[in-house]
Amino acid sequence: MSKALMIQGTSSGAGKTTLVTALCRIFANSGYRVAPFKSQNMSSYSYKENGFEISRAQAIQAIAARAEIDPRMNPILLMPLGNYRSKVLVKGKFYKKMYAKDYYEKFALSKGLKTATESLDWLRQNYDLIIMEGAGSPAEFNLEKYDIANMRMAEYLCAPVILVTDIDKGGSFASIVGTMELIDRKYRKFIKGFVINKFRGDMRILRPSFKKLRQMTDRPILGTIPLLKFDIPEEDSLHANPKQVRWNKKYLQYLDIEIENLSRIVKASLNMKAIGRLIQ
Repeated sequence: MSKALMIQGTSSGAGKTTLVTALCRIFANSGYRVAPFKSQNMSSYSYKENGFEISRAQAIQAIAARAEIDPRMNPILLMPLGNYRSKVLVKGKFYKKMYAKDYYEKFALSKGLKTATESLDWLRQNYDLIIMEGAGSPAEFNLEKYDIANMRMAEYLCAPVILVTDIDKGGSFASIVGTMELIDRKYRKFIKGFVINKFRGDMRILRPSFKKLRQMTDRPILGTIPLLKFDIPEEDSLHANPKQVRWNKKYLQYLDIEIENLSRIVKASLNMKAIGRLIQ
């Protein structure tokens, strides 16, 4: 049976997608057959090839993992149409257009959850390691009842969770402690540590705070990733002008180099021995 690791964030834009991309390449380089997975993604930008359509982010993560891009890596894609309405794609195929209320009340916990878990079952039969990405924050208790992108997925695979936070925006320690306080108690056991992302400053000033955070949460900091510049398309939800992609050979070669450079820096910034122990 395959192993699993999940990356969740204290907010949207914390760095989940980037960290999963880097980890996919790091573990692929270590000899694992790796698959990325995000049960539900909302994006206007997609990978549309080979008769199916999934989020661009999971397609790039599959490239990072050197895996064949498969619709089960992003079994539910929501493409916004405006006015709280989205086009819903299930396993890469158009399903229907739905308002948010109907999606949550009539789809998420029935067909949505079944689709997500079926996809995970297939992936773990075909790969050594599944690196899952959460959506938004796991602490949005107004959405917790319908959340099929975060802790329900970790629980399904009994996957350890690493919580990543964006320190460049400020408030990252409050976000970590607040997330730990707000998530359901039964899910806290899955969170095994934290990653500080987008750091620029003096580590001598930052490092003493790690001890206090551990005292408050009983979890370690597993790494501090510097604020990086790299040419890998980001999620469109937080960027007014997201990069357009042409999936040709020349671009894929360029993308592979960018992913390799990203993974090298991230690997050097993380406690990979501790992270490796999480999936043993």
